[in-house]
Amino acid sequence: MLFSRQLHLPSAEEALKGRTEPGFPVPDRHTVLGNPLTGPYPEGLLVADFGLGCFWGAERKFWQAPGVWTTLVGYQGGHTQNPTYEEVCSGLTAHTEAVRVVYDPSLTSYAALLKLFWESHDPTQGFRQGNDVGTQYRSAIYTHSPDQQSEAEASRAAYQSVLTTSGYGDITTEILPAGPFYPAEAYHQQYLDKNPAGYCGIGGTGVSCPIGVAPADG
Repeated sequence: MLFSRQLHLPSAEEALKGRTEPGFPVPDRHTVLGNPLTGPYPEGLLVADFGLGCFWGAERKFWQAPGVWTTLVGYQGGHTQNPTYEEVCSGLTAHTEAVRVVYDPSLTSYAALLKLFWESHDPTQGFRQGNDVGTQYRSAIYTHSPDQQSEAEASRAAYQSVLTTSGYGDITTEILPAGPFYPAEAYHQQYLDKNPAGYCGIGGTGVSCPIGVAPADG
């Protein structure tokens, strides 16, 4: 993955302007799960958005999870409309690399996805994740309802408690209502299915997140 030279988030005025329409097509279906990548999704399914470093390995974590119907990677949390990968890596869009997770709440829960999110990366690292440095690798949760917002914030507090006990610093994860999600280029979608030996920078702290995993609406 490319490194960003920008270690601060640009304002809307400073950010690249982007374009009104996507500059590339998105594949129709998930190469592993077989379901459509983009919506509208079947009734009853819910959406969760997470940023936890390089989205190649992050997406694989979620497509392997029970109850997940589809996943796709993209850019979220910034200002630039319909950005390209190169623009996001420049640090001039304010986006982070994100994974959209579409799940069946009768088979899994938002709490289970949050647990996987927290345990799959180190959320105390700011604008980096391991050797990947740049604002596009920051930790983030973008929520789709007040319930998701409150549950995400509660999970952050619970995980902070055990991380502090284990000697880690403050969690830097941003938790915000979801804004536009711009799907990434086709070659990024399910990258590690297409390239099994490809780069994966995902790695957790080894500290378990003390939140529930029982199926529930979320």
